[in-house]
Amino acid sequence: MSLGPDPFDAIAVAQRAQRDAIDPAISAWVSASAGSGKTTVLTSRVLALMLAGVAPQRILCVTFTKAAAAEMSNRITQRLGKWVSASEDAKQREPDPLTVRKRPGRNRHRRRTSVPF
Repeated sequence: MSLGPDPFDAIAVAQRAQRDAIDPAISAWVSASAGSGKTTVLTSRVLALMLAGVAPQRILCVTFTKAAAAEMSNRITQRLGKWVSASEDAKQREPDPLTVRKRPGRNRHRRRTSVPF
């Protein structure tokens, strides 16, 4: 029985933190060094929130640079464009980068996490 990622396996620990940051059931703060995947995580989180039924105008995603914001916008637009034009079968086969989770019910315990990876 596994209790989670090996604490000495930095990649497994980082991937777990990334999956946690995407979960629409939590409020997450993502802080990491350059090239660590922040844009991918934030893009996946926005898409997960939208797939969970959150209206786009209710999503706040803050970055420190206009370049990062533009890159996230482009990635989201490209992914949504692919999904709109894809067949239902293709949508089921294409895995989400870090696993999208369903929106929680109103009574589900919500938690806040900081995700340094």
